[in-house]
Amino acid sequence: MHWAPMSASLIEKDAFLAARMADAMLAEAETIRLFAQQNMDRCLDAVHLIHASNGPLVTTGIGKSGHIARKIASTFSSLGKPAMFMHAAEASHGDLGLVQPGSVVLALSNSGETTELSDLLHYCSLYDIKIIAITASHTSTLARAADYTIAYGEVREVCPNGLAPTTSTTLTLAIGDALAIGVSVLLGTAPDDFRKYHPGGKLGLRLLRTSQLMRTGDALPFVSPDAEMSDVVVTISEKALGVAILSDRERKVIGVITDGDMRRHAKELWSSRAIDVATKTPITINRNLLAHDAAAFMSEKGITVCLVTDDENRVEGVLSIHDCLRAGVAGV
Repeated sequence: MHWAPMSASLIEKDAFLAARMADAMLAEAETIRLFAQQNMDRCLDAVHLIHASNGPLVTTGIGKSGHIARKIASTFSSLGKPAMFMHAAEASHGDLGLVQPGSVVLALSNSGETTELSDLLHYCSLYDIKIIAITASHTSTLARAADYTIAYGEVREVCPNGLAPTTSTTLTLAIGDALAIGVSVLLGTAPDDFRKYHPGGKLGLRLLRTSQLMRTGDALPFVSPDAEMSDVVVTISEKALGVAILSDRERKVIGVITDGDMRRHAKELWSSRAIDVATKTPITINRNLLAHDAAAFMSEKGITVCLVTDDENRVEGVLSIHDCLRAGVAGV
């Protein structure tokens, strides 16, 4: 198939489109930059209120604001603050029960005049539920009903007609992310906490600990230092880790035997004891090491298994590169 060359007019049209699209992104970015420079003080009270609350954060909105509110709730939950989205129109039909004592409501509306919010605002006033509003104007109905208002002022929507929610929703989302980050900092959310909330996906895999993948208990190939090598070979075969572990009664490491060790002692192997063949200073890792880093470490050292030991050099488990591969950790 032969493709016709693009005409000059088509190239010019695409260049124009690309420029308009870039202008839209840059305009939205500039709006966020200006807000961040001038309005962070408005967000601090909201962050402290959400952090101090005992109930889940409830986000709400209608239309595009509803979509943004749903995403903000998801972000808060990811970062350690329980949150849920409540469709403003459904609040009047039973969903108000989601608003618990100790909850804070984060209400989004560019105009601040969304009629579907009226029952929710009345309910919060009646039961002393704190409201944070993210809206354009301090004088809107929503702003006046809220305990804390983050008003971003009039913004120019970047759609060609200046009507479709674009800049306003992008800014609202950025404000929601900023609030979530602030609360996360106050909560002291750590990578391990994030791992709890994201057990799946590549991000979750990168946060798996060695202790979560290592073989333990009866799966470990322990042998006596005085064991005959014929018995050692049987143990290595049964446990299928390609290694035997020599330890004392307290499970402190004395040495390990690998295929390489046996090849190096091939001539005298069947007349040797385990201690005669073992590597006395094996490579070990800590149980709290990220499995991703442990896999990279084993790859660097050219080994397929590694002992996992505690601070007293006692064996806690064995990590196999094959287990890392099966879990999807290696190479993530």
